[in-house]
This record gives sequence, structure tokens and C-alpha cells, in this order.
Amino acid sequence: MEPRGRLPFAATDEHAERSRMSRTPTQSGGFFVPHNLRMPLKGAAAGPLAGLTAAVKDMYDVAGTRTGGGNPEWLAAQQPAKKHAGAVLRLLDAGATIVGKTVCDEFFYSVSGANAHYGTPANLRAPGRLPGGSSAGSAAATAAGVCDLALGSDTGGSIRIPASQCGIYGLRPTHGRIDVSGMMDMAPSFDVPGWFAASPGVFRMAGAVLLDRARVDAPVERLLIADDAFAQADAPAAALHRSVLDRAADSLPTPSHVRVAPQGFEAWREAFRIVQGYETWRTFGPFIRRHQPKLGPGIKERMAFAATVTEAQCEAARRVLVLAREHVRALVPPGTVLALPSAPSIAPRVDTPAEALEDFRVRVMRLTCTAGLSGLPQVSIPAGTVDGCPAGLSFIGWAGGDEALLDLAVALARHCGLALPHP
Repeated sequence: MEPRGRLPFAATDEHAERSRMSRTPTQSGGFFVPHNLRMPLKGAAAGPLAGLTAAVKDMYDVAGTRTGGGNPEWLAAQQPAKKHAGAVLRLLDAGATIVGKTVCDEFFYSVSGANAHYGTPANLRAPGRLPGGSSAGSAAATAAGVCDLALGSDTGGSIRIPASQCGIYGLRPTHGRIDVSGMMDMAPSFDVPGWFAASPGVFRMAGAVLLDRARVDAPVERLLIADDAFAQADAPAAALHRSVLDRAADSLPTPSHVRVAPQGFEAWREAFRIVQGYETWRTFGPFIRRHQPKLGPGIKERMAFAATVTEAQCEAARRVLVLAREHVRALVPPGTVLALPSAPSIAPRVDTPAEALEDFRVRVMRLTCTAGLSGLPQVSIPAGTVDGCPAGLSFIGWAGGDEALLDLAVALARHCGLALPHP
């Protein structure tokens, strides 16, 4: 299939640089990678997303361009893609225009949104604070109104955290429900494509385009509030989320309170970390050993850890995750949703020391590992602000219940005003 939207000239690095530099700061905002060739790509003339614009995390193939994964040395070693990634093609066929590839955390191995090679995309809804990663550019561009929706991905929180920190909608779908062809791997046991939108209506429309047909319909008749997950969040954030649930009482079932992880989240987080590290090294280790790329702070240390994880350690961790998965899936059958904070706090400041960022990452993973290990969908909804900064409220649904979560996001926005205006 011929790539849709090919420009009528041979794109060059020189042209891309002129185009990038000609944008105003408001238009670019550090959201896009410098190797944005063949953009924009026009979508189909008609379709559910016709007239809308979309950005794409630089882990998805766009025909005729190289995919960088947040690392310029990886980018240099790649050949131009011969065809669009499956999710990109779906957007184009639905009428969306792709406006650019966005900055992501290096090899997707962070939740900060700071890239040592391409910079930190500006979080216009929380100035001076991190956008969250690894889908940082996609979330920040959406929050800034540069695009209507954006593709990201989520392994350990890379949709949910930037959605929360940028005050937009984001979905980590049921594992396996979106085409991953033409998308870079990280840790395939947990990797899922996902997307952001600032408008709940656009958010739901994108789901109808991107999700496969393996939906499991059920009315939301049971709401569980994860008290142990709320205990992981800072008190002001937890109070905001509880107030939102109270305000939304007429739109939600009468809640029950549960502890999601009876023995605590730490064992789940550690098992997730080990399996993620093992699989990430299988994905990127051969390249790193051969090319010795310059890795940014935090990424270098995590890759060094990943290189040490043995097959025996991974198999022991997988046994923990299998039991946890069975437990969580039994807790959230069709018709049940689980409420929890998307993130433990508002976004850290951009100048937060490395040690404090690592502590934040550990706290994040205690919250995000539940959906990751269970393979269940989780939606992050803008709940309001704490100290002027966005904070997201999440709901985990049942396997195949992604559409129910999208409908819930729309209903809460309609009845409770859960959406932040553009900055």
C-alpha cells in the first residue's frame, strides 16, 4: 500500500530543519523530534476523525521515515519504514492528519518525560514541571492544543502518568486490543499502544477507530474504591480524588472499599520490575552491547540493571505476576470498575534531583503495576488541580471493557465537568 499523504517533493533533513525552526515556540513547544520528515500526512477525505489532527510517539513507524525510540544512535541505525504502523494507518484511514512524531523518553524506560538528547517537552498546564513519560511529547502536545489526539504507549505507566500530569484523558487499553505492528517493543508482556485527547468526545471516537472487536460489553454496576492505592498518593491528591467520587455519586454505582494488594504493592512492583528489565534487555541489549550508545541519566542505570536480570530471576518473578493477575482479574469481572489515583502526586518540578525522581518512579510503579500485570484497561481522567497542577483519577475495568471506560469518561465529563480547559 502506498503511504497516505506523501508530500509532493523528496523530504530532506535540510527541509525538516527549516520547517522545524520556522515554527513559533507555541507551535513547536519542544513536542516534536527534529527528524520530522514527510509531515504532515493527510488522512482520508472522510471518516470519523476527518478534520482532526494527531501526533505520534516516535516509536511507531511512519512510511518513508526512521523510527527513533528516543535515542539518536538507534535512529541512525534504522532504515526508513516501508509502511505505516497498524495504529497509524487506522488513524489515517479514519481521516486524521498526522502532524508530527513526538519526543519520548529514551527507549521508553522512564516516567519523567525528560530526554537527554531531545529535551523535555513543555507541560503548559503545569509550567516548570515535568510532563511525565515515556509518552511525554504526545501528552504535552495534546494538552497544549497542538493536536486533537496523540498516540502513545504504556508499559509501566507511560499513558497514565503523562495524562495525569498534563490534565488530559488517556487510556491504557486491554493488553492485545490494539494492533502493535510497526510499533517498537520494550517489554512485550506489558507493552500496549494507547492514546490521549483533551476532549472526552474525541477521546471516545479514537477508541472506536483504534480498538479491535474483542470488546466485552457489560453495564457498570459495581464500583470498588482501592483504599490501599489511595494510601500511596499524597494527601492533597487523594483528597481531590475522593471529592470527585463524591461529586460523581449520581453517575456511579454505590461504592465498596477494597484492598487490591492484600500483602502490599511492593512485591508486585518488584516482580514487574524484574520481568520488565529482563524483557527490555532482550529488546535493546544486543544494540547497546554492539553500539555502546550514550544513554541519558536514569536510563543508563536502568539498562545496567536490566543486563543483570537472569532467566531464573525472571521466571520466579513471573510466578508472582501470574498469581497477582489471577487475583486482580477475579476482583474486576465484567460490570465492575476499580477507582484509584493515576499518579501518587502532581508532576515533579523539572529540576527535581535524580534521587528524588527515582523515589517518585518507585511510587508510580506501585500504583501502575496493577493494570500492567493484569493486562486490564485503565483510563485516566482529569480530576482537577492541586496547587494549580493537574491530577488524574483512574478507573481499571475488566478485560475487553475499554469501551465502558471511555463511556464512563464521557459521562463524568458531562455530569461532573471533569475536563480541564486548554492553557
